[in-house]
Amino acid sequence: MTFREVADGVFVRRHAALDLNCGLVVGDGACLVVDTRSDLGEAADLVAAVRRVTPHPWTAVNTHAHFDHCFGNAAFRPATVWGARGCAAELLATGEAQRVARVAELLATGDGEAAERVRLAPLDPPDAAVDGTAVLDVGGREVVLLHLGRGHTAHDLVVEVETDGDATVVFAGDLVEEGAPPSFDDAFPAEWPATLGRLHALARGPVVPGHGAVVDAAFVGAQREELLAVLAAVRAGRLDRGPYDPATMQTAASRLGPEQARGG
Repeated sequence: MTFREVADGVFVRRHAALDLNCGLVVGDGACLVVDTRSDLGEAADLVAAVRRVTPHPWTAVNTHAHFDHCFGNAAFRPATVWGARGCAAELLATGEAQRVARVAELLATGDGEAAERVRLAPLDPPDAAVDGTAVLDVGGREVVLLHLGRGHTAHDLVVEVETDGDATVVFAGDLVEEGAPPSFDDAFPAEWPATLGRLHALARGPVVPGHGAVVDAAFVGAQREELLAVLAAVRAGRLDRGPYDPATMQTAASRLGPEQARGG
C-alpha cells in the first residue's frame, strides 16, 4: 500500500482498514501528515510509508477526535499535532468510550490482534489548537488549517493545500464521505450543510474525504444537497423520504434537538 500523488508534493494513502485516507504534504525540508490511524501498529505502518516518500521531519494534523484519525498520534511524537480548538478535550472526554466500542467491534469479527492494539493505544491529544484558521509553513509551502463550523463532529478541521495555479487540494476529514453514508453518531445535522457549503466554496481541485475515493467540488455539492434532504425528511417526520438507509436516518434524527427538528 503506497501513497498516491494527487498534486505536486501532495499525497493520499487509502487504507483497506475502514477505507481510511491519510494525507502527506511534502515541502522543502519538512512534511505534514494528515491523520494518524487507529493504533500504534497502524501508525507504524503509516510512518514507514511516509519514510518511503520523504526523510523530512513532520508535523501532524488530526481532522477530528475519532479513534481512526488520531489514536496513532503517539507514533509521531515529539512532533506537534494540530487539531481544532476543542478537539483535544473531546478526545480525552470520549476516547475511552470509543476504545471500548471499537474493541468490541473487532472482537465480534474475530480480530483479537487488532482489538489488543486498540486497547493499548494511548490517548495522545493534539497539542496545538486552531481557532478558526491557522497558516502553517511546511517547508516553504503554505498549508491552511480551517475550522469551518460543526458538522460530522463539533471540532472538524479542514486542511487546504495550495498547488500550481489556482488549484488546491482539500483534506476534508469526515465532513465528506465517499462510498458510504455520512456518520451522524456525533454530528450536528442542522449545521452540517452550511459547513459543507463553506468547504464547497474552497474546493478548486481534489477533495480528499475521510474515507473512500478522492472526489471533487461537484461531489461535495451533491453531498450537501443530500444533507439538506436529511433535514427536510426529519423535519417532515418522514424518515423514509431521506436519501440514506433507515438506520442512518434514525441516527440523524436522534441528533436533532426539538427546536432544530422543527426548523427553529
